[in-house]
Amino acid sequence: MKEFKKLLKFMEGYKIIYLFGMISIIISQIITTVTPLLIRTTIDSIIGEEPITSSIIQSGVNLLGGKEYLKNNLWIIGLTLILVALLRGIFLYLKNTLSSKSAENTTKNIRDNLYDHIQRLPYEYHVKSETGELIQKCTSDVETIKRFLAIQLVEVAGSISMLIFISYVMFNLNVKMALISMVILPITFTFSVVFFNRVKKDFEASDEAEARLSTTLQENLTGVRVVKAFSRQKFEVDKFDEKNREYRDLTYKLIKNLSTYWSFSDFLSMSQVGLVITMGSYWTVKGDISLGTLVAFTSYINMLIWPIRQMGRTLTDMGKAFVSVKRIEEIFNEPIEILEENHKKPNIKGSITFENVYFEYEQNKPVLKDVSFKVKPGQTIALIGPTGSGKSSLVHLLPRLYDYNKGSIKIDNIELKNIDKKWIRRNVGLVLQEPFLYAKTIKENIRLSDPTMIDNKVFEASKIASIHEDIISFEKGYETFVGERGVSLSGGQKQRMAIARTIINQCPIVIFDDSLSAVDTETDISIRTALRKRKNKSTTIIISHRISTVAEADLILVLDKGRIIQRGNHNSLIKEEGLYKRVYEIQNSLDDSDKDLRLNA
Repeated sequence: MKEFKKLLKFMEGYKIIYLFGMISIIISQIITTVTPLLIRTTIDSIIGEEPITSSIIQSGVNLLGGKEYLKNNLWIIGLTLILVALLRGIFLYLKNTLSSKSAENTTKNIRDNLYDHIQRLPYEYHVKSETGELIQKCTSDVETIKRFLAIQLVEVAGSISMLIFISYVMFNLNVKMALISMVILPITFTFSVVFFNRVKKDFEASDEAEARLSTTLQENLTGVRVVKAFSRQKFEVDKFDEKNREYRDLTYKLIKNLSTYWSFSDFLSMSQVGLVITMGSYWTVKGDISLGTLVAFTSYINMLIWPIRQMGRTLTDMGKAFVSVKRIEEIFNEPIEILEENHKKPNIKGSITFENVYFEYEQNKPVLKDVSFKVKPGQTIALIGPTGSGKSSLVHLLPRLYDYNKGSIKIDNIELKNIDKKWIRRNVGLVLQEPFLYAKTIKENIRLSDPTMIDNKVFEASKIASIHEDIISFEKGYETFVGERGVSLSGGQKQRMAIARTIINQCPIVIFDDSLSAVDTETDISIRTALRKRKNKSTTIIISHRISTVAEADLILVLDKGRIIQRGNHNSLIKEEGLYKRVYEIQNSLDDSDKDLRLNA
């Protein structure tokens, strides 16, 4: 079974420990078979007069003092039974300790490998994947595997060894009684296997429903401020209720199937016990078997029933574990991003050349078409255009979050695809439209790329981003804890902190992906002025819908439907009929209207 092979692969490094756990339970099961034999010998041969036919048992009786001595000192038998139980308990303790240790370390391996693999997956995967489902695979599914390894899989070895040892002993005691004791077992086993194949799909459906529920919850908690702002509580409650109901119904269906199994397996198991007691009592009265043999078989049948009954639970948990292995394997099967560490690592100055670049997310649906332009080191280039025109897609090509399909992009006359991905990302700073801040202090967020960075650099970057004055106004200043996703800060403050976090690295190329839109015009001007004045000025790319933000750029590109439809500086573009002039005139008239309103207020 391929899922089992994958499970063994996860156990790499801890198979030996787990094997010793299995050996421990096998030894404990061997010891378990001794107790009924000891009771039978006591009833039939110590108290009764039947001869001892087994040389091993006879040696044990002689070791304890002989038949007559034991008959007069039955407390020795009782003490022996206690010692046997103690010895069995020691091996069960070893089984639990070793299997749990192996299971815990195996699941740690899985979590570490999962996290490492997720970190290495390409940007495109994370854009498309659902966070809630990923979290569930890394937590709930891993826990399911751990429970199976720690409890059920090791019990399989115990159950099989129990069946083998008890069957051997029973057939040696009495063939007729042994056959009677096992007549219903094949039916129970067949029913368990059929049930396993059926319930596996139900577990998968229940797990997927739980993942959808987790995703809904995660989205709601992440966007709780939006929910509150638009008074969408009822909609979100209804959506959660729908997913919760789906999860409940699928889980209830699973529980009904489990109830059917346990009820029918209980009926089969009790029928087996009843048959053994009935036939055993009849043959004991007839004198075909001894009373001690009947007692031994009564004990053994109860020992046999337990692993058979547990087989359903074991197979069920096996089904759940294999479903979880399959779901986790889906992540591991995703190809990781090749970082091409053997590629070039040039000293980047900031020259950028696009030549006839085409790019598409889906085949035959290009979002960038025949894009060409040049930028000299230290220049500022601005991109403007309607939503969906390809602005963000264009700048995402520079840090190689995506690779272009046709054409050429060169950084300092070196083909971008020939530059090491890690290296280019260290040299291209990207400030996104939606900044993400960690639940850390302000200082820790700003110097995220290098926690050892001196405070003066943090302060300098904050001043360029026009956030320094805001920070020192807080009670704890740079040691202020910003909360999850920066919830304690305003949108503009979060945006400026993200800008400071990017420019502190002094990257030769800095991209502002509509990230100045969350700040007011005055702060926007202040940030751009500070960027122009700083030493070792970077090549700067600004995406914005605000004409005042892009007006001072050395080169402005106007995009529409993936093509550059206009290019030039501000003065030349406002004289040219086209999209840029129309946007300029609209925004200019709105600014004039705002001035009139303020004057008349």
